[in-house]
Amino acid sequence: MEIKRVEENDRIGEFINVAFSEYADDCDVALNFEEFCFAAEDDGKIAGVITGRAYYNEVHIGDLIVGKAYRRDGVGSKLVEAVENAYKDKGYEKIALTTFGFQAPEFYKKLGYELEFVRKDNDSKLSKYFYLKKI
Repeated sequence: MEIKRVEENDRIGEFINVAFSEYADDCDVALNFEEFCFAAEDDGKIAGVITGRAYYNEVHIGDLIVGKAYRRDGVGSKLVEAVENAYKDKGYEKIALTTFGFQAPEFYKKLGYELEFVRKDNDSKLSKYFYLKKI
């Protein structure tokens, strides 16, 4: 057997989807898998993007990126709210996410996310914050 780094492609994606689904079925767990991406646009310019995946009973926010010119204008809050609204009352119980110390711990706290854990780093900017919000 050979282990090598590869680019994800249709063949790899198909393997992941089938194996992931079969394992959930074998464990008698509803997969509920869905990837998402919401974008905020301003006159055709992308102001911000939020991405992630919903699976099992949880929604996971992977990335929230707001363009420099749009920060502190409520774009990030609106993008998070779009995810919350899209997945509430659809069988998902919570939204989970992580952020680093230099990114947005206080932002998520302000939006009602509860801090579960901080994995501290020697450089506090690189400490990782784990947040959760029940929906």
